[in-house]
Amino acid sequence: MLTTLLLLMLVTGLSLAMVMAVRSDLLVNGYYRNFRGAFYAADSGLNIVRHDLATMISGMAPASFSVGTQPIPAGSEATILTNINSKYGTVTAITGSGNTVNSWPESFKLDTTQTQFSLANCTVNFDDGTTSTNCGLSKGTGGGNPSKYTYIYSYTIQTIGQAQNSERAIIEDRGNITLTANIVPAGTSTSSGVKTSFAAWGMFIDKSPLCNGSTLVAGTISGPVFTNDAWNFGTGSYIFTDNVGSVNPDSGFQYGSGSGGCDPFAGTADAKSGKTTNIKFQNGFQQGANSVPLPQNDFSQKRAVLDGQGTDTSNVGNSDLANKLRDVNKASYPGGGASSGVFLPYDVVSGTPTFKGGGIYVEGDASVVLQPGAAANQQTYTITQTGTTTITQPVFNKKGQQIGTTTVTVPTTTTTVVTVNKPLNSTDPGSTVMSQTYNVNGTNQPVQTLNVVGVPESRDPSGSAISPATMLYVDGNITSLSGPGVGQAAIQDGAAVTITAANNVTVTGDILYKTAPVTKTQNQVPNTPADTLIPGADNGQVLGIFTAGGNINLNNQQGSTNLEIDASLATISATGSGALINNGSAINTLTILGGRIQNTIQNINSSTRNVFFDRRFLSHGFAPPWFPSTTVTPTSSTTVTADQANFTSPVFQRVQWLYKANTY
Repeated sequence: MLTTLLLLMLVTGLSLAMVMAVRSDLLVNGYYRNFRGAFYAADSGLNIVRHDLATMISGMAPASFSVGTQPIPAGSEATILTNINSKYGTVTAITGSGNTVNSWPESFKLDTTQTQFSLANCTVNFDDGTTSTNCGLSKGTGGGNPSKYTYIYSYTIQTIGQAQNSERAIIEDRGNITLTANIVPAGTSTSSGVKTSFAAWGMFIDKSPLCNGSTLVAGTISGPVFTNDAWNFGTGSYIFTDNVGSVNPDSGFQYGSGSGGCDPFAGTADAKSGKTTNIKFQNGFQQGANSVPLPQNDFSQKRAVLDGQGTDTSNVGNSDLANKLRDVNKASYPGGGASSGVFLPYDVVSGTPTFKGGGIYVEGDASVVLQPGAAANQQTYTITQTGTTTITQPVFNKKGQQIGTTTVTVPTTTTTVVTVNKPLNSTDPGSTVMSQTYNVNGTNQPVQTLNVVGVPESRDPSGSAISPATMLYVDGNITSLSGPGVGQAAIQDGAAVTITAANNVTVTGDILYKTAPVTKTQNQVPNTPADTLIPGADNGQVLGIFTAGGNINLNNQQGSTNLEIDASLATISATGSGALINNGSAINTLTILGGRIQNTIQNINSSTRNVFFDRRFLSHGFAPPWFPSTTVTPTSSTTVTADQANFTSPVFQRVQWLYKANTY
């Protein structure tokens, strides 16, 4: 009996010891995991904030400015300090994606009492070879104009990282950010303004009446935003990462239902009937701005096919087309016009077809499939047109004897594949191959092939080639526009393309860059938000889709219920009502990588909408070829000679990294 009691006591003691050991081990593991999580959250937060500081300060530069005026306005650092504290002064979650979506939860926030941001030094180089540390100077000692500004900003940021429960880690980072702005002429800015591509906006809406009962969809909107009317906000949360503007001096706050439940207000915030707006303008909001003129038509886009310039905005007649265009059989465009066909602007020089214009001209409705070619310098366009033709058929009697003929109408399909082979070097002119298959009532006719020396190019006023660029103009409706399949590339690296239709454009499937230029998820580039330029991903690939006389319709025909369009989309004209409209089945997630420029806002019937502005369009002048442009007039306009700034990638120099504390 005694032995049994002793054994029982021993077993009980061992069990208790094991429980205490396991619990202690769990506590220790949890302690160190939370310790590391809080530490890495704080360190990641430092990198995120530091990167955003550089983005915000370079974003202070306007699209154009007077010669002799520095691109970043004096005192901008104070605005950036306020904006960065506002953006990260509250807890920001660091979330993973893919395999890391369920990783240890982390978050951070700025200790806004410790944030410092100031201009430490500014150096300006002039084109007369002189320099100065006074960036307010408009001329060098030799009378030269500024050619480069180098800004060095000092920063101090302190982040508080958190993992779970009450664990905190505090890290401080001090250092410098160097930004170099190379100055290039933008031309003369008069009271009529400075020429700007519509691709420079992430969202542009012409008509958006004040308090019309509708509101912007809540969420984050990236890229510059503007309306020739007014913005209407609901009670949801809005974040604008770039500058916002409106012609109307007021905005609408839709606090209730209908037009009676809307309160006009000036400024960045409003409160009504116990409800308030929740809007963050991270780079400013200008109400009462001058209106932005819209294109009258698409004549310059049509003209660009013929001459590679597109500067002549007069109407293009049949005689113009007949003088410039030929088909696959070297026949000129009919002088009396055509109802269908694919044509290229080439001349026959010493028996050799030689490209002379800027693109591909399609007469009549067509479907278009975009696809990179097999080689790295190839872009292909598959253009399909359907129709009917009449054929003569013999008529036989019951004995099999021909007793006459009859004419019948049968369907036809013409499939034209145009392959553009970009030049491989300065001595290579490149080549364009057009092959055409004509199918009559289900029977293919012999394939016709044309080889042309040269490629579509943009040209200067003298007619000399500048760079390869393609305008695909469809004088009708594009009944289907897509890439080759779900998730497959449509635009080759280095391909600069604009697609224009006289009427509607219907997107039926994914249209993707072979290489995406910006991120679509947080931390795709480590420690950066979504919509960040990807280093090494700018290969000159760019796509614009434009119609001045119709809509861009969404009619997703692919197996996936998601749809992605990598392009700047423009449905605008001075007298139009064009919009992005879903006239097909509901879309689960609609992703646009570029921007959307519209006369009006209409229904896209999508559960989730992600629009990522292509930030290369902020590199003053970069845009799809012959994309519609306008003149932007500052509110207080004077006649000046204007410059633009091209910023190089920021250089970060850390001078101190200090791990300050951990709390539990």
